[in-house]
Amino acid sequence: MLGAAIYAESSRSRQVLVRSSGEAEIMAEGDNRSTNQLAAETASLEEHFRGWGDVILVIDRVLRWEKPWFPAVVMGAVSFVFLLIYYLDPSVLSGVSCFVMLLCLADYLVPTLAPRVFGFKEWTTEQQQRFHEICSNLVKTRRRLIGWWKRLFVLKEEKPKMYFMSMISALAAVAWIGQQVHNLFLTYLIASFLLLLPGLNKHGIITKYVGMGKREINKLLKLKEKKNE
Repeated sequence: MLGAAIYAESSRSRQVLVRSSGEAEIMAEGDNRSTNQLAAETASLEEHFRGWGDVILVIDRVLRWEKPWFPAVVMGAVSFVFLLIYYLDPSVLSGVSCFVMLLCLADYLVPTLAPRVFGFKEWTTEQQQRFHEICSNLVKTRRRLIGWWKRLFVLKEEKPKMYFMSMISALAAVAWIGQQVHNLFLTYLIASFLLLLPGLNKHGIITKYVGMGKREINKLLKLKEKKNE
């Protein structure tokens, strides 16, 4: 009887080990597939943006504030564009048409003129690596956005009441903000923040102020707990 019990226990242990190893292999296979897919998407994006590579590298240097006066350049360019829009006051159709027209012109002219303007005849290893990182980050960002979009639909299926209340509350808040602030000025603030975000993130400014906010919140919570005691 003792031998049978030992044999049964060893059999169960082997089954657990086999099951665990099988799950580990499936997870590893899934990770490898995801990594290979990410590499393929990054390579495809690199090939697609190859003609824009010189411009992308220059814009990346400006947005990451490699020189202390680059934030002023960003804000100056954004302010000039929005002041021009404010002065011309185009209709929605005219604005969209001009924007698409500029995109078409840039798509045609940039791949031809960029090498002559910026003079990057041959990329260094560092430039090639940075271009690869930019494309990889773009692919990862697109994946995150798609993942958030899918989670929203999962929430709709699993918790429809929470989905309904969250969407109504968020959209009502956005509508109220849009009613209180001028549309062009609000767009200017959003565009400025998004363009300054890479530099703020690189120089640790966002992390610094988020940490300060968390510390202040913790202080308030501790004071509240002391008052309740």
